[in-house]
Amino acid sequence: MEYISQVMFIVVLGIATYFLINRIKRIKENISLGKDIHRSDRPSERWKTMLLVAFGQKKMFKRPFPAFMHLLIYIGFIVINLEVLEFIIDGLFGSHRIFAPYLGGLYTVAINIFEFLAVSVIIACIVFLIRRNIGKLKRFSGEEMTSWPKLDANIILLVEIVLMLAILTMNATDHILQSREATGYTQAGAFIFSAPFLPLFQNLDTNTLIIIERTAWWFHIIGILGFAVYITYSKHLHIFMAFPNTYYSKLEPRGQMMNMPEVTKEVQIMLGLPTEGGDNPPQEIARFGAKDVTDLTWKDLMSAYTCTECGRCTSECPAHITGKKLSPRKIMMDVRDRVEEIGNYQGKGNKEIEEEKTLLDNYITREELNACTTCNACTEACPVNIDPVSIILQMRRYIAMEEAASPTSWNNIFSNIETSFSPWKFSPSDRFNWANELKLKEKKKSNEL
Repeated sequence: MEYISQVMFIVVLGIATYFLINRIKRIKENISLGKDIHRSDRPSERWKTMLLVAFGQKKMFKRPFPAFMHLLIYIGFIVINLEVLEFIIDGLFGSHRIFAPYLGGLYTVAINIFEFLAVSVIIACIVFLIRRNIGKLKRFSGEEMTSWPKLDANIILLVEIVLMLAILTMNATDHILQSREATGYTQAGAFIFSAPFLPLFQNLDTNTLIIIERTAWWFHIIGILGFAVYITYSKHLHIFMAFPNTYYSKLEPRGQMMNMPEVTKEVQIMLGLPTEGGDNPPQEIARFGAKDVTDLTWKDLMSAYTCTECGRCTSECPAHITGKKLSPRKIMMDVRDRVEEIGNYQGKGNKEIEEEKTLLDNYITREELNACTTCNACTEACPVNIDPVSIILQMRRYIAMEEAASPTSWNNIFSNIETSFSPWKFSPSDRFNWANELKLKEKKKSNEL
C-alpha cells in the first residue's frame, strides 16, 4: 500500500510539473513577442527596488487595512509552503513528518507557527471575500471587470481557505493518531491552533482517522499543485511575476517620456548635433509607435502578466474619475488578452500573427488613449510598478506618426511646435515681446517717480 501511495504521488507530481513547465514556457514565449529594451543597467538600484516594492510590499501600505490583510496572506503563502517541502519528501519516500525526529521541539514550534499563519490566511481571505461581494468596493467594478475576473478572485480566496482548513484538519487528526500511538505516526507534540478541531474527531475509530488524515494530506498537496498551475492562467500570477517586473521597472522619473532612439538620432543629425555612431543615418523603422502587442516592448508584456487587477490605478486616474472612458487596469488586461490570443494562435502552428484583429481598435479604443493626461497617477498607485502610460504613449505615437489621425486640436499643436517651437501659433521672434512690454511699463513708472 505504501508503494502504491508513492507511485500515485509521483504521477500526480509529474502531471502537475508537465503542465506547469509548458505554461511557463508559453508565457515566456508570449513575453518574447515584444520588442527588445535595455533594462539591465544599475543593478544595485534594481535589486533595491525589487526588495522594497515586491518583497517588502512598500507601495501596498498606502492603504493600511487591505495592506495588512494582504501581508498576512503573503507571509502565510511563503512560510506555509515551506511545509510543502516536507509533503513532497514524504510523498516521494513514503515517510511521515520526516523532519520531526531531527528537529524535536523546534518542529512543534514550527508547525504551530504554520497553523497560526493558516488561521490568519483564513481570516484575511474571509475579509477580502466580504469586501468584494458584500462591501462591493467601487474599484473592484468597471467595464473590464466581467464575470471571469470577479469569479477568478473569489475562486482563489475560497481555494486558499479550503487548503488552510485541510492543513488544520490533517494536524488535528494526526495529533489524535499520535496520542493513540498509531503505526507510522511520529510524535510531534501538541498543535495549538488545530486543537479546536479535536472534538470533531476524538470519538472516531483509528482507521477512520487515518482515512481522514490521509485525505486531508492528499487534498492539500493536490490543491497546492493544482493551484500552482491555475495561477499561471489567473491574475494571481503576480505572486511570482511581481519580482522580475519590479526588478526591470523604469528607474527614470515617472514623468520622463521615453523617446524613440531612431527619431532622436535623425533630429540630432538634422540639427548638426553629435550623435552616437557618427552621422550614419538611423536604421529604417518598420513601424512608428505600437499598433499591436508585438510593437510593444517585452517589459510592457511582462507588466500585463503581472497586473493584479486590484484597480488602484483606475481609482487614482483623474481621467477615469471625471467620467472619461479610460481605465488603466483595462489597458493592461487588454494587452494580456491580446498577447494570449496571439500566443494561442501561434501555438497551433500558425507562424504569422493574425492581422484581422489588432490591439488598437479591437481591444483598446482611441477614445481611451486620447483621454490619458500622462500624469502618471496610475504608475504611482500600482503596487508592482506597472507603467500603463508607456503603452498608451506608444499607441498614440502610432496614431500620430503612422496614421496622422490624432485629434485636429492636437495636430494644430504638433504643427505649431514644428514651425514655431511652441504650442501657440506666433513667431519665435515675438516670444519675449511680453517681457519687453513689462520693461517699458517699468521704465515709464520710474520716469513718473
